[in-house]
Amino acid sequence: VIADGKDNEDVVIKVSDEGGGIPRSNMKRIWSYLFTTADPAIQEGMVAFNENVDHSVDSPLAGLGDGLPISRSYARYFGGDLSLMSMEGYGTDAFVYLTRLGNTKEPLPI
Repeated sequence: VIADGKDNEDVVIKVSDEGGGIPRSNMKRIWSYLFTTADPAIQEGMVAFNENVDHSVDSPLAGLGDGLPISRSYARYFGGDLSLMSMEGYGTDAFVYLTRLGNTKEPLPI
């Protein structure tokens, strides 16, 4: 879902899933690099080496603990934010807020 109107302050993108949600006890930790709730079996492929190559042959799309912190950093860099609302046992809604072009300057130190 994308919420965009000419009078809106932000463009908001909502992404929802029904993947079981995040327990409230983990919500503060999800913004930490390398924190993951992924099944350890997903990460086994990352360390399963083949004797003929010096790297893993599998490449999981989840479970590394980098996605949420990096995504929030990018959103904030561009003057927006990323927030999550989760319902344990059901799913999670992610909201990406981005300010409209022309409202902010690049946040670089002078």
